[in-house]
Amino acid sequence: MSVQADPLEDVLALVGVTGSFSVALAAGGDWAVAFEPPPAVKFNAVRRGGCLLLAAGAVVELHPGDCFLLPRPIPFTLAGSLDVPPVPAHPIFAAAKDGVARTGTGDDVFLLGGRFAFGERAQNLLLDALPPVVHVPGATPAAATVRWALDQIDAELRDHPPASTLVTEHLALVMLIHLLRLHLASGAPTSGWPAGLTDPVVGPALRAMHGNPARAWTVADLAAVASVSRSSLAARFKRVVGQAPLDYLTGWRIELAAAHLRRGDHTLAHIARTVGYSSESALSSAFKRVTGSSPRTYRLHR
Repeated sequence: MSVQADPLEDVLALVGVTGSFSVALAAGGDWAVAFEPPPAVKFNAVRRGGCLLLAAGAVVELHPGDCFLLPRPIPFTLAGSLDVPPVPAHPIFAAAKDGVARTGTGDDVFLLGGRFAFGERAQNLLLDALPPVVHVPGATPAAATVRWALDQIDAELRDHPPASTLVTEHLALVMLIHLLRLHLASGAPTSGWPAGLTDPVVGPALRAMHGNPARAWTVADLAAVASVSRSSLAARFKRVVGQAPLDYLTGWRIELAAAHLRRGDHTLAHIARTVGYSSESALSSAFKRVTGSSPRTYRLHR
């Protein structure tokens, strides 16, 4: 029996992710703030009041408890109204006091903000598969853990107990995982392997490959795991994920091999066996076909 793994956990562990909180934003009255494209994955959580998010040609209403992620570096605007001309964010945040930037009049609206920094392969493996704006409403029962995490983060940022920075970083990661879970479960547009996680046919096949990437999988084996015919699995996998099952498996094996090469923790022969290749030459051939570089050249330049 194959091991059923968690592809989302695998990818997050492989690319590495850290979370940090930046200056909060308090606003009221007539206000609008324009932000330059962020250098990392941006997130905000509305802790009080409501506002509008303008990004990627869309206008999203944000309510208390709502969160959003911007997986790609795009400009965005937060505003109390569409009628107010936005002012640049940088001077407002440069003038922040006690960790809070202020705009407009009053503080009817309060947002926590921060960013997630990912490893070098995250764009290809995860972020490009997400829409430009990931909006997660906070009022639903499914978002209870996100609300809990935000409450804990509020307390850490407010009271600054010992090791509060480390605690908030870990809570940010908890929040990210739950935001991604909620997004994937919502049926919102997603492409690539994340689209397959909640699919009743593709999901089991994905988890089986991640659970034992070194196994000599066939389409028939994966179809048996998913309890469908070979033709049904092949067609559905290609439609949902965008590539054939064994092409996906090859790509994941190469990602695992590349991670070992970056760490420099094993010989090429050991890496080949670990990710499912019978020899160094077999791995080298597949690695060069997928990446355009030999494993030795890749390791030398990392």
